[in-house]
Amino acid sequence: MPPIRSRNSQNSIEQEGRIQLAIQAYRNSEIPSIRETARRFNVPDRSLRRRLAGITFRKDTRANGYKLTTNEEQSLLQWILSMDTRGSAPRPSVVRDMANILLSERGGGVVGSRWVYNYTNRHEELKSRYSRRYNYQRAKCEDPRIIQPWFELIRRTIDENGIQPEDIYNFDETGFSMGLIATAKVITRAEYYGRRSVLQPGNREWVTSIECVNSTGFILPPCIIFKSTTYQQYAWFDDIPNNWRIEISQNGWTTDEISLRWLEKLFIPATTSRTRGKYRLLVLDGHGSHLTPYFDRLCFENNIIPICMPPHSSHLLQPLDIGCFAPLKRAYGGLIERKARLAVNHIDKLDFLAVFPQARAEAFKPVTIQNAFAAAGLVPYNPDRVISKLDIQLRTPTPPGIRSGSQSSAWSPKTPANLKQLNRQASSIKALLKRRSQTPPTPTNIAIDQLLKGYQLSLHTNAILLQENRDLRSENEIQKQKRKKTTQRVAHTEGFTGQEARESMNQANKAPNTALAEPATSASQPITRAPPRCSDCHKIGHRRTQCLIGLIARNLELIAMVV
Repeated sequence: MPPIRSRNSQNSIEQEGRIQLAIQAYRNSEIPSIRETARRFNVPDRSLRRRLAGITFRKDTRANGYKLTTNEEQSLLQWILSMDTRGSAPRPSVVRDMANILLSERGGGVVGSRWVYNYTNRHEELKSRYSRRYNYQRAKCEDPRIIQPWFELIRRTIDENGIQPEDIYNFDETGFSMGLIATAKVITRAEYYGRRSVLQPGNREWVTSIECVNSTGFILPPCIIFKSTTYQQYAWFDDIPNNWRIEISQNGWTTDEISLRWLEKLFIPATTSRTRGKYRLLVLDGHGSHLTPYFDRLCFENNIIPICMPPHSSHLLQPLDIGCFAPLKRAYGGLIERKARLAVNHIDKLDFLAVFPQARAEAFKPVTIQNAFAAAGLVPYNPDRVISKLDIQLRTPTPPGIRSGSQSSAWSPKTPANLKQLNRQASSIKALLKRRSQTPPTPTNIAIDQLLKGYQLSLHTNAILLQENRDLRSENEIQKQKRKKTTQRVAHTEGFTGQEARESMNQANKAPNTALAEPATSASQPITRAPPRCSDCHKIGHRRTQCLIGLIARNLELIAMVV
């Protein structure tokens, strides 16, 4: 019968625990001999002698097949965590290259193709995931030092003006391409590989919808902006509710005038009768149409307090972006897909008005809106729901310093992290060596190992930083060469090949040189300079000092006349 591995493993762990107790008892001189100590603690005599000689437990011993040492793997782990904190989590190929750099520092080989996979599985702090694109400008604004003051402004405004939760509104615009469907899962043939293509009408005419909600789930009528020049069709208003508003603009986007009319003719009439307190709080983004003096004056005259969010932060602070707009576009795309399946190959404004109310009813639900205000930290007021998501730091994190309570002169068995700790460890080792006859060798060995570990960690850090500096210098050289390239433009409306572009550039460079060379060869007379002019009176041959002398003389005459 084969042995039960789990039971054998448990017995070996229990035996190792008794061996550690036996070692402690023997070193404290509680039992005079090793053999008697092994008998009392019921452990093998040979195992006890091996542990006293410094041989570690097999389960705690690192296998010989590892490419990197423990300290090298720890240094690589800290570098990966640091890069991830700065929003630049490395790819597996970059981690493999950095491991090879550490190996090259001590003359080692290279890691295998699956080394990064095994390394990630060995460390619980790491996990391989797919990355997502993250705009740098957005990352700069996702800073607690920017978000926290905005929440403090919200709290101060609510407290000073007595704004009720029912009077907190959020409004924003969202755009649609009329004929684009949503990406979704489909059922297709098993032999088909990759993403399946689904036909869509493809009309990309832009239309904008202005939406506004409050914290209780109340939804204001929308304002739809179509792309048109000077006309509207009566057919647009046949099937929509009476309180919906339709505007037109040259490109289908909102304008300053449309935002002002929305505030005056839609928001104010729809919310005045619902106001619980004196003031209404209107949360909005930094679009130019919301920041006009007329918009602000109209808000002031009607007891509306507009508060603008920090730039590039609407995905965190705006309830409409958090919970409403994505379901709205997904529902609209699904309805357009149904029309495409029915052989509708063009979506016009009437089709949009027929489909949009259904998509809006599906996306704008009171519970969804209330959850969106809660996720934005507004109602109920809870900034931590937003600030806890800010896990990207663009600046290099400062390494942890020494604790204030660890400034005693006594030696502590810790790995030195800076020069001060290294000097303290060195002094302690020298003292231990002087007392070698009275002190067992174990503290000395531990201190030396810690010094070596600290030195190794510093070397690993230096190797990683050197590689980063090489990459930065290489990129800097590329940017220098990029700045040296010409910015010359050519008035040409058609396309160019590479050869044609170079020929055109050469001809353009030769033309000025020819124009400058021809007068020089044809002119027989030497070039004469124009006579000098005064910078004050602009007279030829008149010097500026003469003008100054004349001005002083006139001032003296005036002074004499006054006296």
